[in-house]
Amino acid sequence: MTDPEARAEKLSRELDSAFRNRADLYRLFLEELTGELGSDKAEAIMIRAIEQRGKEVAAAAFASFGANDARAIGEAFLAVSPDGGLMYPTDVERGDDRIAFKVKRCPLKDAWVEAGVGDEKLATLCRIAGAFDRGLFEATGVRFDNVTWTPGHGSGCCHIALTNRDAG
Repeated sequence: MTDPEARAEKLSRELDSAFRNRADLYRLFLEELTGELGSDKAEAIMIRAIEQRGKEVAAAAFASFGANDARAIGEAFLAVSPDGGLMYPTDVERGDDRIAFKVKRCPLKDAWVEAGVGDEKLATLCRIAGAFDRGLFEATGVRFDNVTWTPGHGSGCCHIALTNRDAG
């Protein structure tokens, strides 16, 4: 395939598929762990592991930022959003000492909905996936707020806000 546009479209589909595969793994791990350990323990284990991965990524991606660089951290995060931001389209609100994202689409959530996951389990999986963001952003020292999807939350996904640690 030599046509750059066709190649880019193919890579975009493959990337989306890889993220959906990640979603399927989260769903299957949760089912298996729940069967062995119960739902609370299963969720707690997954959250710890996924949050730790977020911290690992933050150590590499945000090492040059500090606790009062919330907006710069958010801009850096948006700059590396998969598929030029198409995979996780967001509405962004910017302030001098903060940045907030409302994620309008998430391939993980899409995959769970397509797999027929009910609302309660969908909310659990969104909480689990949100642990990555918590690990990623809290590792920088900024104030991090995240509201993950729950029934009645609308069609979008999580809402993330980053604020400078010393902001009033």
